[in-house]
Amino acid sequence: MLPVGSIVNACAIIGGSLIGCFLQSRFPDRIRTIVFQGLGLCVLLIGVQMALKVENILIVIFAVLLGGITGEWLRLNTLLDRLGNRFKKLVRSKNATFTDGLVTTSLLFCIGAMAIVGSLEEGIHGDATIIYTKSILDGFAAIAFAATYGTGVIFSFIPVLLYQGSITLGASFFQQYFSDLMIAQITGCGGLLIVGIAINLLELTEIRLANLLPSLVYVILLTCFFG
Repeated sequence: MLPVGSIVNACAIIGGSLIGCFLQSRFPDRIRTIVFQGLGLCVLLIGVQMALKVENILIVIFAVLLGGITGEWLRLNTLLDRLGNRFKKLVRSKNATFTDGLVTTSLLFCIGAMAIVGSLEEGIHGDATIIYTKSILDGFAAIAFAATYGTGVIFSFIPVLLYQGSITLGASFFQQYFSDLMIAQITGCGGLLIVGIAINLLELTEIRLANLLPSLVYVILLTCFFG
């Protein structure tokens, strides 16, 4: 079946990003600064809410530690930066924050229960209501992020479409693995990464979030064996 919900979600991100890019050039620096800080606080709240849904904190702790070690060993942060910069050259963008915007919003839009549950619901029951709701939220978030980061946010629709679309198309297969416990664990682990996004936005320190992405794989594996 065609993953209509994910296509609508991608369109919402594109539309919101275009509006944000239009507004960006019309914001003075002081407005952009306060928007950036406001975004950081909002993302922090989202991350904390997600992280609190964790069922087994020990599994998440080990997943994050193992994921960080693996990510540093593979140098995923450098790899994603190179891919982002190549894509930036491909689209001939001169935006200095293109790669940051692409990576940050891709992570934010892909992680969370709505992406997983909504995609499964559409694939199994043909009901895309959850994904449509997520599309509205992502569209408004894209406006704010594009007004801050610029054109890189637009292209976050690609990983969203691939990720959610794959779950929808393979829903009958994935359903057996995405139990309530598994979704809670993934959401909790993802919430910690989103807290990391907020810390970066607020410039409290610099966390190489791409190097922590393997933790999402580890949390699935550890939950399967020890959950």
